[in-house]
Amino acid sequence: MLTFKKLFTQQEPIPDAAIAKAVDVMTSGRLHRYNSLHGEPTEVDLLEQEFADYMGSRFCLACTSGGFALHLALRSVGVTASDKVLSNSFTLAPVPGAIHNSGAEIVLVETTKDYLVNLDDLRIKAEKTGARFFMLSHMRGHIVNMDDLLEICDQYQICLIEDCAHTMGAAWKGRKSGSFGDVSCFSTQTYKHLNSGEGGLLITDDEEVIAKAIMYSGSYMHYSHHLAAPGPEVFTQIRLETPNYSGRMDNLRAAILRPQLQNLDQRCERWNELYTFLENQLSQLEGVWLPQRPSEEKFVGSSIQFSLLDFDEATIGGFIRQCRERGIVISWFGAAEPKGYTSRYDSWQYLQEIPELPDTRKVLSTMCDMRIPLTFNIQDCQTIVDIITDVLQTISPSL
Repeated sequence: MLTFKKLFTQQEPIPDAAIAKAVDVMTSGRLHRYNSLHGEPTEVDLLEQEFADYMGSRFCLACTSGGFALHLALRSVGVTASDKVLSNSFTLAPVPGAIHNSGAEIVLVETTKDYLVNLDDLRIKAEKTGARFFMLSHMRGHIVNMDDLLEICDQYQICLIEDCAHTMGAAWKGRKSGSFGDVSCFSTQTYKHLNSGEGGLLITDDEEVIAKAIMYSGSYMHYSHHLAAPGPEVFTQIRLETPNYSGRMDNLRAAILRPQLQNLDQRCERWNELYTFLENQLSQLEGVWLPQRPSEEKFVGSSIQFSLLDFDEATIGGFIRQCRERGIVISWFGAAEPKGYTSRYDSWQYLQEIPELPDTRKVLSTMCDMRIPLTFNIQDCQTIVDIITDVLQTISPSL
């Protein structure tokens, strides 16, 4: 029986240039981002400037995680405990977690069959709730029609916060994902497009927002050290009014990230080669459905999602179990109980009220999710397809 031997959690080695940079930092002993020698910029200072340049953004802040970046974004745009924040119902737990951490009320928006936030439901809930903030998660790398989304945000005067944990390097109509929001956040956790174990990046063009984020992150009075930041005059009052939450990135992680950033676009191309092969092969299998991605979307296929529309939940559970027994790790967001990184919205029992979201439940009940690490090659992808084909025929011989 054909089995797959490679690990879905195995990432590529850290590049030699990044290892050398990290060794330099460790040799110096100056791991803290504000511990610079003779006023020279630190690795974190340089990473922030380089990422801002890559994104075409005025300002950037590096912090401890993508989730913490989301929390800083919410705080920095003025979210308080009296506010409502709109968000995807199909997302990962750090997104509602960040909103909960701000004290605001979470308003979940329905999901379309293409795994995107439902813009019709967004409009309805913006009208009904009066929410002034929307944390948009480009979940698993799927980008909604950003033109239509911005029109809704403009109509209802909604502040847009982009969660780009899965879309670093992606774009909509040639405009980079993360350049649409009033503030946008990225992750450099191991399974994202840049790997520092944990880490987050926040970008914005708003001087007051970045000044608050810098102070929240724990700059003390070292804000003048930042390269991708406004002048000290912007901090005059903000430095006294903003608490310190201590979530700085350190120089070691920044040193690991800077050489990777130089190769980000090439890595995205490699992901898309693997994704496109899998997409083409899986879409030919009877019983397997994949959304047709719009031509306006330049995605980064570091994972792939497909739906088994003709199967009930018990059969899908058997499909996932048999695939795992043969080395293919597929996750399912439709399970009633959270497992690994997957969780369904009704398992977030810290919400003030669990909403009824029938469209989202229907979508998640049949949707499968699979990582595509760059340690795989085309032949590996063919083996994956062959095993999935075998398992489908086992659970449904009529296919």
